[in-house]
Amino acid sequence: MGAKVVCFGELLLRLTAPGAERLLQSAALDVCVGGAEANVAVSLANFGHEVDFASIVAANPLGSAALGELRRHGVSTRAVQRSQHRMGLYFLEPGAVRRPSAITYDRAGSAFAEAASDQVDWRDILPGTDLFHISGVTPAIGPNAAAAAIRAVNAAAEAGVPVSFDGNYRALLWDAWAGDGPAILREILSAATYAFINERDIALILRSRFEDRASAFAAAFEAFPKLRAIAATTRQQASVDDQALAGELVTREGRWASPVHDLPGVIDRIGGGDAFAAGALHGFLTRRDAQYTINFAVAAGALKHSIPGDFNRVSVAEVEAAMAGGSLDVKR
Repeated sequence: MGAKVVCFGELLLRLTAPGAERLLQSAALDVCVGGAEANVAVSLANFGHEVDFASIVAANPLGSAALGELRRHGVSTRAVQRSQHRMGLYFLEPGAVRRPSAITYDRAGSAFAEAASDQVDWRDILPGTDLFHISGVTPAIGPNAAAAAIRAVNAAAEAGVPVSFDGNYRALLWDAWAGDGPAILREILSAATYAFINERDIALILRSRFEDRASAFAAAFEAFPKLRAIAATTRQQASVDDQALAGELVTREGRWASPVHDLPGVIDRIGGGDAFAAGALHGFLTRRDAQYTINFAVAAGALKHSIPGDFNRVSVAEVEAAMAGGSLDVKR
């Protein structure tokens, strides 16, 4: 078995307009389970790690179905609590050609948003854990969730558990409750060992301007002494379904860049960043070298663009085949 990982965040139901339709253009929606930290949890479980998902989920059939989907992918839900509040939702209108995708959130009053900031007892969950992962989506949900996120990363840091943080700034969520996103994310990033952030995230959190990514990364390492590594992607878009993806990994010792993956015919890019983060974390957890780690992370993110839904349903072998430019012939 691989490393033991704990992911903390809201488990969501995603409702998607079929095909390339506008939202409710026809009376149908496709449903899947998702959420930033849940996406990372599923990927890491598929990569052979022992993963606990910590959350608060509705005590109704929707919550039960969502938890069942996590368990189906090998993610433990022992650290999930149930609540009489509702399930969080988000609606996706897929883009096409020159029309970008659009997301509508429906998360106010959810089980996770309404949970008390101290509802999770990290003393029962963190022992024996090799990594704790959280994203910037979680504190953006509301004041309770922001306080819970800060409490969680501080508990992990105090327990000596490395913290992984994915920036994931969501302006629509922060604006809904006038939360001070930069200040809260700065406090969370102060506890992080690994960060998935780019120059825009760093400029926002540090309330500064940077000429380029390199200077932003240097400022982040100076501002956050616990930070060991930063990974980020670079995306090129000819159209919504014709893109290219590359990435870079920067530590205090050096910088490593991945090859570019051309992605014509994108099926679903939602969750691509989470797949990238999980790929990098797999490299860190298995003590692979930096070049392998960034190549694996980008290949994992690239493969997610071929899979409908939030989850990246791929194995280590499949990612490594993509890294090697494997044949696209039918596997028989």
